[in-house]
Amino acid sequence: MSGRGDNDERDRLIAVARAVAARSLTHGSTGNVSVRAGEHILVTPTGSSLATVRAEELAVIDADGNPVSGAKPSKEAFLHAAMLRARPRDGAVVHTHSPYAAAVSCLADVDHDDVLPPLTAYYAMRVGRLPMVPYFPPGDSRLAAATEALAGEHAALLLSNHGPVVAAADPERALEVAEEIEETAKIFLLLRGSATRPLTPPQRRALRPASR
Repeated sequence: MSGRGDNDERDRLIAVARAVAARSLTHGSTGNVSVRAGEHILVTPTGSSLATVRAEELAVIDADGNPVSGAKPSKEAFLHAAMLRARPRDGAVVHTHSPYAAAVSCLADVDHDDVLPPLTAYYAMRVGRLPMVPYFPPGDSRLAAATEALAGEHAALLLSNHGPVVAAADPERALEVAEEIEETAKIFLLLRGSATRPLTPPQRRALRPASR
């Protein structure tokens, strides 16, 4: 992989990685981002911090998540490949360990088919429904099949006891959705124990989904 187009995608991915870190959607060496580049996928490497990773350090994987060139990919690279296989029209994935969404992913009394209620119109438009993927240990390849089974119908998923993963047309839009999930998770936790007034099904249906 070479050429101006590859460099543009690398620079774009690094800009989103920096934004994920700057917005405190991840910590340490957690979280990873990816983008399609022709028949391959660019993904952040293993052990990297999204605040400091450089364009030349990105890993290249194939559609099955196998390393092709560059640095050793994140141990969760297969997760990105699974999302993009299930969503051929999308071009990027953002996976974070954002604290409020991760906290919600640990709760026992949430609806695994639709984890967060539609508390705001923006959440309903940008996210829609957020299913929970069953728990698998970090790096467990079985997570790929579980993710792929849900991703065809849902661009955003919440990994149990882990964090959110979002696919979108480009990395910037994937980041927007990941941030919307985090803000709604924060509101949800702030309201726990209080009576809430989520959007009704007709109100949800009346909203036009945000393009992603």
